[in-house]
Amino acid sequence: MYKGRRITAPSVLPVRPTTDAAKESLFNILSNSFSFDQISFLDLFTGTGNISYEMASRGCTDISAVDIDYRCTGFVKATASNLGMEGLLAVKRDVYQYLREVSRSYDIIFADPPYKHGETALIHKLVFERGLLEEDGCLILEHGEDQDFSSLAHLHDERRIGNVNFTIFKR
Repeated sequence: MYKGRRITAPSVLPVRPTTDAAKESLFNILSNSFSFDQISFLDLFTGTGNISYEMASRGCTDISAVDIDYRCTGFVKATASNLGMEGLLAVKRDVYQYLREVSRSYDIIFADPPYKHGETALIHKLVFERGLLEEDGCLILEHGEDQDFSSLAHLHDERRIGNVNFTIFKR
């Protein structure tokens, strides 16, 4: 839908975008389980909105992109508006506060916190304690190689693409 559109984020954003190879691999995995035009998607630590735009380009029209940095959410809002992505909602909020207060569930929750972030397992805890996944939904944690979430409940899959690791949990 938005194929071929180049999105260039300002260099002032405090982000580390998911690599193209990792993003392609992730969407290959997800396309085996989901019809993107029929799901809801939550993008935590959205940064540039890279993953949210990819979801929108594949037909997803129910996207919430959460980040605490106003520059990130401002960029996501502007980009979504410029591209006509009406179903993409950028939310300036602390991710953990959002997870504690949100009153809906999602088919896919994707979290890409800073790799040295010490609270990543708390995302898993809040998602499963609060029932934030739809019945066949999944939580995907992107993380560096020095983090291991394989002991957490509901583990479904682990993938490594270069320096990027995805740990996938299903309800």
